[in-house]
Amino acid sequence: MHGEYKVPGGKLVVVDLDVADGALARVRVAGDFFLEPDEAILAIDRALEGAPADTDAAGLAARVDAALPPGTRMYGLTSEGIGVAVRRALAHATDWTDYDWQLVHEPPLSPALHMALDEVLTAEVAAGRRPPTLRVWEWGAPAVVIGSFQSLRNEVDPEAAERHGIQVVRRISGGGAMFVEPGDTITYSLSVPDALVQGLSFADSYAYLDDWVLGALGDMGVRAWYQPLNDIATEAGKIAGAAQKRVVAGEGAVLHHVTMAYDIDADKMTEVLRIGREKLSDKGTRSAKKRVDPLRRQTGLPREAVVERMVDSFRRRYGLTEGQVTEEELTLAKELAESKFSSPEWTARVP
Repeated sequence: MHGEYKVPGGKLVVVDLDVADGALARVRVAGDFFLEPDEAILAIDRALEGAPADTDAAGLAARVDAALPPGTRMYGLTSEGIGVAVRRALAHATDWTDYDWQLVHEPPLSPALHMALDEVLTAEVAAGRRPPTLRVWEWGAPAVVIGSFQSLRNEVDPEAAERHGIQVVRRISGGGAMFVEPGDTITYSLSVPDALVQGLSFADSYAYLDDWVLGALGDMGVRAWYQPLNDIATEAGKIAGAAQKRVVAGEGAVLHHVTMAYDIDADKMTEVLRIGREKLSDKGTRSAKKRVDPLRRQTGLPREAVVERMVDSFRRRYGLTEGQVTEEELTLAKELAESKFSSPEWTARVP
């Protein structure tokens, strides 16, 4: 069995192993990390040898920690990352490069249609009718997008939203509210087979699916990192938030979508969103305006250039062919946008 895992902010860990009588056997850990002293790699292999095959990643990491020689130093490697790589091997997880990725980047759409397309395209990936897909959104109207489990009245000031012509829609994933204006926001979705995140915890899957965009931002001079559970942050503040939804039909799939602040009207945002004091306090700031630091200032690039560089970075890593939403998918999405995502019953399902 073969498993790979790139440690967030670090290096690639590769594990090859067998299972004999319910225990790990012939374990070999490798990768492009740095490790001192040399014999530490043998100690890691020995620590994993004989571990019950149902040991979770934390348990495997504990075995590694207990076996490391005194003074061991890891660079780009963690014991937790080794544990995750083992679990991915045991789960027969796939890798990004195992797939033929498709890019969907179409003209501006309504907020409700965007919500529907996420659901439809991810279901198509789960059913095996669509390849894994990176979809870049273009917004046809300003919007507030609330998480699946958020209270509508607790998150949005309806009078302010109406005054500014802002639509309110609810997405199928959890997480917090997003304030969106066309031209000021970069949003993308990944619709991926469940096999890509096998062996990863829910939290680890966020870091794993965000890793490519951290590299893309780094190429643009933005030092960014994953901040648990679902933020992408820089020294200047948060620049993006992610959310996920699992689809269990067919072979299973994961929807991972991210909204990045290219620019932001902070005054308007704080009028429309009811951002509570408790939420601000755990971010170490008193002002919602200080929580988000736009990419325009950090990159100095036009929005279109930022999007293009992100897409190019993904293509260099994993390959990416141009695609489009099929007529059948669009028909399904339009029906869903009307029946579900435009309906008061769905939008106010948590009043």
